[in-house]
Amino acid sequence: MSNSVPETIKSYHPKPLGQEKAYAVLLPLVKIEGAWHVLYEVRSEEISQPGEVAFPGGRIEQGECPEDAAIRETQEELNLPKEAISIFGEIDYLVQGQRTIHCFIGKIDITDLESLSPNSSEVAKVFSIPLDSLMETPPTYYNLQAKLKPDADFPLDRLDKNGKKYRFDSRANKIPFYEQGQEPLWGMTAMFTHRFTEIIKGCTLD
Repeated sequence: MSNSVPETIKSYHPKPLGQEKAYAVLLPLVKIEGAWHVLYEVRSEEISQPGEVAFPGGRIEQGECPEDAAIRETQEELNLPKEAISIFGEIDYLVQGQRTIHCFIGKIDITDLESLSPNSSEVAKVFSIPLDSLMETPPTYYNLQAKLKPDADFPLDRLDKNGKKYRFDSRANKIPFYEQGQEPLWGMTAMFTHRFTEIIKGCTLD
């Protein structure tokens, strides 16, 4: 017997319309010589977006929750046991086109970066930036304009009275860039970094 409409809606879990892919990343905190750092990866030449700075993460598999995906990907990319990763929780997530990216905050139990042996097929190298530096110096945001252009077969004649003269909104994106660090830190990774530092302002981290 089928459920009623109220029962169906009450048990439904909402998701972004148009979502085709979902990803999860971990913003990893590491303690080095008594100070907290944020760990970053540089993507290898063997995968998409080679040379870009990123957090460990990847696509959420069928039947997997976002947190488990973030842990699994971190294990695979940094060659870490699961017990070395402690998740604090999730911050704001990003909806970008037809994909959703979840960001989790956690710590990795290592004493220094040299103790890591990343998976070289995915990670060219790792580096860290002191959390204090990221807190003190926010990124600079630059505008990036993108104009929407309908395909040739788009039914413009079925729109309102303007028809083929319909003015589609252009999309304005603000892209953050950090000035500190060994590598260019920008885009989604910088966005999650900045949001994390905004959320924890005034907090203490033991």
